[in-house]
Amino acid sequence: MEAKAVKMLDFMHEPKTQFIIPIYQRTYSWDEEQCEKLWQDIWQIGTNEKKAHFIGSVIYIHENTYHHSSINQLLVIDGQQRITTLTLLLEALREIIDDEIEGFSQAEIRDYYLINQYGKNEEKYKLILTQNDKDTLISLIDNDKAKPKEISSKIQANFDFFKEKLEKNKDKLETICKGISKLLIIDVALERGKDDPQLIFESMNSTGKKLSQSDLIRNYMLMDLPPDKQSRFYEKYWRVMELEFGENFNKTKQNKPDKQSFDYFVRHYLTIKNEGNITNLDKIYDDFKEYRQNQGITREDLLVDLQIYAHFYCTMAFGKEGDKELKSSFKNLKALDCEVAYPLLLELYRDYTENTLSKNDFLEILKLIESYVLRRAVCGIPTSALNKTFASFAKNIKKDQYLESLKAYFSLQKSNTIFPNDTKFHDALINKDDFYKFSKKSYFFDRLENLDRKERVSINGYTFEHIMPQNIDNSTEWQKELGENWQEIHEKYLNTLGNLTLTGYNSEYSNKPFKEKQNTKGGFKESPLRLNQGLKNIESWNEQAIKQRAEELAKDALKIWLYPKVDKEILENYKPKKEKQTYTLRDHKPLQSGKTKELFEALRREIFALDENIEEEILKRYIAYKLDTNFVNIIPLQKELKLSINIYLDELDDPRGLARDVSNIGKWGNGNVEVRLDSMEDLPYCLGLIRQALEKQEYN
Repeated sequence: MEAKAVKMLDFMHEPKTQFIIPIYQRTYSWDEEQCEKLWQDIWQIGTNEKKAHFIGSVIYIHENTYHHSSINQLLVIDGQQRITTLTLLLEALREIIDDEIEGFSQAEIRDYYLINQYGKNEEKYKLILTQNDKDTLISLIDNDKAKPKEISSKIQANFDFFKEKLEKNKDKLETICKGISKLLIIDVALERGKDDPQLIFESMNSTGKKLSQSDLIRNYMLMDLPPDKQSRFYEKYWRVMELEFGENFNKTKQNKPDKQSFDYFVRHYLTIKNEGNITNLDKIYDDFKEYRQNQGITREDLLVDLQIYAHFYCTMAFGKEGDKELKSSFKNLKALDCEVAYPLLLELYRDYTENTLSKNDFLEILKLIESYVLRRAVCGIPTSALNKTFASFAKNIKKDQYLESLKAYFSLQKSNTIFPNDTKFHDALINKDDFYKFSKKSYFFDRLENLDRKERVSINGYTFEHIMPQNIDNSTEWQKELGENWQEIHEKYLNTLGNLTLTGYNSEYSNKPFKEKQNTKGGFKESPLRLNQGLKNIESWNEQAIKQRAEELAKDALKIWLYPKVDKEILENYKPKKEKQTYTLRDHKPLQSGKTKELFEALRREIFALDENIEEEILKRYIAYKLDTNFVNIIPLQKELKLSINIYLDELDDPRGLARDVSNIGKWGNGNVEVRLDSMEDLPYCLGLIRQALEKQEYN
């Protein structure tokens, strides 16, 4: 490897040289934000005496694919964004400049930085990009070339950005040219066979727009292959996946990959391949490399497998399934935002395509997954354990009894992974006093409206209506309708299921009395919605009517979101055979009397108060408290309690410094820090340390 500091223009001016962006590189991705930053840098250094301004590195490797050619090809490993952006600026400058500025006449810009004068065909262009980027850039530089049918929006937009800037600063072009001439890069030339482009690329890719995990994976899979193999693998496998994902491929939200992006898909893929172990989002690339190395799988075999699962994912997630019944089920899961289920769904879909799983069983399983997620949401059960639950499902399926084993596994879930039964689901629907704020309510009412319908009705044009209005303080009609306890009834039932419906006349209804809402034009009596059929003949909208409607809707909900029914005899066959030895608090002698007993009982009460789903497990050496896994273990000693808290010391806010790091020493339980509690005065502080471990588990 040879590295040296050079002026960017000198680097681009190198005679008979062409910069090739390899096919595995991502497309040009700079936005106006990055272009504006470069423009400001150029302006500032053009107006002061600073000799140079460093804008990053360009890493490349020599690769001549043109036989019998005098053109020196450089494959750009890192630096595409900078070279492309400066090329766009120089082309815009060439079109704007009239008077000759030293080194920046129209002819000089063209012949030095944009064109190889004696090159033929594509050899004549200094920079060759990939896909639509290439054709769009060439059409800007060469007037003889027509614009492609599908232009690269980034290339065109950033060219227009610079041209507009230059137009507005025509009287300051000399300053701008001066700034451009001061741009400095680190020129890094690699030698094929000696240097590792991927390793160097990873270590130096810290400037510019951060690569996604999928960008890194693509480079890893294609970078050091011969050019012909790069092109074949890219077109046959990678490009096919990009096209299937479409705009979702590198889609982000708040600078993080979208849940339906390729990054997330690879995370699901690795969860399957690593038997339920879930990869962190920022380690997808590292774990992907490790998986390939551990399996000893060839690049092509891995690309084949990845493409198969990517096709399954896109078929389910993006509405591409041809079977109407399956497509409808996938649509329901998507509306429910059921992305955590995809490690299981991908396995199910693979077995369905291989005829291991019948279509009828597949449909029933999809409905159970939908029911599981919806029932838990209605019951207010935290979602923190769902990703691990679905990741581990496949290990518990007996494929000779596919549906039965999956239903049994669902039925056996407990605590924070429980599948709420009919009673719990029904009670939650009836008593949920904030149903109006329920995040899944649009999906919920859509499914209720379309129960038993063969012709689906869209609810997109409707809004939610409080039958009993949100404000009745100045409405004597509503106060009379509700009766003597109108304030109590209004507060208790306003946002409950029974008082909510859908309408296209929300503004017309306003705070009108029930009879007016019922009989007005377009009112409940004329509503085409199934949800409003029961409102046509009600005489008065009062507490009894609200409760009755809630019961009716809950009855319908139980028909849609079913509980897995498994005979007790069958369920017994799926229960774990090994019974753990059971212990009680009596097995811990320090807890029978005295100071340790008092401390433990007080701390125990406070721990249970942190979350209603906390479980206690009494073991031989300690007592464990957990949601998904243990967050604190209590070891009773003669005069104190030893607390083993499952959090790393550097993640713990401990201003008093009571905790010590025990992550690398032997201890009971899974805690990484240890705290001693020997007085009631210290109990609130220690509880605060415990709460931090619990919250970390809830939000991960």
